Amino acid sequence: MKIADYGRKAIDFNNAAAATATEGVSRRFLVTSLASGFAAATLPVSAQTITTDTKGIAVAEVKVKTADGEIPAYVARPSKAGKHPVILVVQEIFGVHEHIKDMCRRYAKQGYYAIAPEMFSRQGDVSKLTDIGTILSTVVSKVPDAQVCADLDSAVAFAKASGHADTAKLGLVGYCWGGRTAWVYAHHNKGLKAAVAYYGLLEGLKDGTLRTRDPIDFAEEIKVPVLGLYSGIDAFVKQETIAKMRGLIAKGGSGSEIVVFPNVDHGFNADYRPTYDKAAASYAQKLANDWFKKYGV
Repeated sequence: MKIADYGRKAIDFNNAAAATATEGVSRRFLVTSLASGFAAATLPVSAQTITTDTKGIAVAEVKVKTADGEIPAYVARPSKAGKHPVILVVQEIFGVHEHIKDMCRRYAKQGYYAIAPEMFSRQGDVSKLTDIGTILSTVVSKVPDAQVCADLDSAVAFAKASGHADTAKLGLVGYCWGGRTAWVYAHHNKGLKAAVAYYGLLEGLKDGTLRTRDPIDFAEEIKVPVLGLYSGIDAFVKQETIAKMRGLIAKGGSGSEIVVFPNVDHGFNADYRPTYDKAAASYAQKLANDWFKKYGV
């Protein structure tokens, strides 16, 4: 599948190459440093691609200690001294490539300590893969939810130890694959103040071993306020599924909400992709900013 079709054509995620729990928690680290530039599967990038400068902020690639080793991560934070509220930035299926780094810089410009850990470090380097189907079947399908949550916990611990972050003010924003992760981590970490999920899958990824439940299965249990930002034209997330999710999160009482942007496609925030919609992306960012401020991030 080409990048222009991603999100516009349905994918049978359950048909991806099988992965076992043993494979998913392998102690081998296949990605030890972040890729430079954009992931190969996203090329060529759009002329509308945004590049945020580093004036007034500090950026670095760091190593985050986990229970079984280290994973690379990208950090962007204000240059000025002090402890800043924290935003966990969770990647799409393309890893922590240039777009995710740029999202970190954008949040740093707003005064946040933004950190994006490479979530596929043990499963494979997606930055060099050119086919989206291969990315999904050989890497993404093999990443356990338990590993994802543990690595995000480790990223929070790293931020706290840095001396530059106030982890009592903790938020998370996730895009596409990371959008699903936003719901998953909100269910996992009750200390999270707020999360924002951009067009994350609500169902269709559970496999009984690595991902035992989808967001729609535990929606009523979520207590962290999550803002879901979804597109009206999305082959991955059906409108009836969104409607069902709305009803379930309302029963849970977390204050979570879902906003659907009509007539825009999956990936509307990804300025390097053909699905980018500047108006929707700008308004979605305002909603995300307001959401984090509302809940003390």
